Amino acid sequence: MELNSFLMVFAILLLVGLYLYAPFAEKAKKLNVGASHDVSALKAERDQVISSLQELDFDFTLGKVPAEDYPEQRAQLLQRGAKILRQLDELTPTSASSKNAESRIEQAAAAARADSASATTEINDEELDSLLAARRKQHKSKPAGFCPKCGKPVLSADKFCPACGKAVQ
Repeated sequence: MELNSFLMVFAILLLVGLYLYAPFAEKAKKLNVGASHDVSALKAERDQVISSLQELDFDFTLGKVPAEDYPEQRAQLLQRGAKILRQLDELTPTSASSKNAESRIEQAAAAARADSASATTEINDEELDSLLAARRKQHKSKPAGFCPKCGKPVLSADKFCPACGKAVQ
């Protein structure tokens, strides 16, 4: 057999082998994508639990949640958050997995509370008055409808249509 024919047969076998291997490679990619979707869903659920904890704490401080129901609801949310963190640790092991899952949820909720508390700023009366005046001015310049003659939009402050000049009010 000649060298050229041997190389041709080898190239054909290589192409057939790659063609047959392609479905297995795609399946491995799909498994990796599925795992990342699971991690993303668990992180979203974790964030939801943290915000629920914040809302529960806030409602309790306002007196909307009875004192006898608060500890039970808080414990349920902490257990749910701990379960989610354990599942996350199984999918993506990190150095934080050595901590207690419930304490990690508590820390995340406290950090989110601190972030929201630092976001509030004090506004003096003059700034508040200027903000209100700007809001009122903006409200007056909102569309009030359409011109009965040409159909163009008119503002509530307009006495005449800016397009055709017909009296609006």
